[in-house]
Amino acid sequence: MVLLSGGLDSAVALGAARASGYGCVAVSFDYGQRHALELDAARAVAAQQGVSRHSVIGVDLAAIGGSALTDPSIAVPKDTPSATIGRRGGREGGEGGGVPVTYVPARNLIFLSLAAGLAETLGSTDLYIGANAVDYSGYPDCREPFLRAFERAATLGTSAGAEHGRAFTVHSPLVSLTKAQIIRMGCDLGVDLGLTTSCYDPSPAPAGADRIAQACGRCDSCLIRARGFAEAGVSDPTLYANEPPVVHA
Repeated sequence: MVLLSGGLDSAVALGAARASGYGCVAVSFDYGQRHALELDAARAVAAQQGVSRHSVIGVDLAAIGGSALTDPSIAVPKDTPSATIGRRGGREGGEGGGVPVTYVPARNLIFLSLAAGLAETLGSTDLYIGANAVDYSGYPDCREPFLRAFERAATLGTSAGAEHGRAFTVHSPLVSLTKAQIIRMGCDLGVDLGLTTSCYDPSPAPAGADRIAQACGRCDSCLIRARGFAEAGVSDPTLYANEPPVVHA
C-alpha cells in the first residue's frame, strides 16, 4: 500500500516499492486541500507506474483547520529567501523554530491510519510513504520517530497485528535523502517526475500545456523542488507561473 499524494516524493516512493518487488496499490486523500490538483497528478502517476488499484479517500481536514493548506483565510507563505530554506527542519522548523503554517495537524497520522485499515482489508501490512526529514518544511510527522511509533500502534490496534501476529511495516525509503538524491532516484527508477506537482498554491495548467498544474514558483515547496532539480543536475520539468530563484545549499 503506497500513500500517493501526486507529489514528487510519493511518486518516487511508489517507484521504490515497485522496484522492491511489491505489487502495488495506492491510496490518495481528498482532504479539503487548496492544492487538490495534486489528486489529478496522483492519478496520472498511478497510471504511469501501472498501479493495479488506486483509491481516493475523502476526509475533511478543513474541519480541523489550523493550516494554510486547508484554511483559505491563512495565506501560503511566499517569496521566502531561498537561503533560509535549509535542511533538517526547513525554513521555520529545526532547533528554536516553529512548525510552519503549511503543516496540516495530524495529517500523516490520519492518512497512515486510513491506509493501514485499507491495507488490512487487502491482506497487507506493508505501507510505503514518501516522508522526508532532510529537505522538507519542518513537519514532525515526516520524521523517523513518528513513523516507527506508528508501526507499533498499527500492529497493536488492528486484528492483523493483535490477533494474527502480523506486524505493520512503514517503509520510508526517502526519509534520509536530500531532494536532489530523491530526484536522481526517481530518474533511475523511470518515474515521470513531470507528472508530479509539489506546489502548495497551484493553478490549473494553461490550455494546451502538457502539465496538470502550474506551480506558483514562490512557495516553500516550489523553492525546495527547484533547488533539488538544480542540485541533481536534472532539467526541471515543472511548469512555473514564476521562475523560482535557485540558491544552492
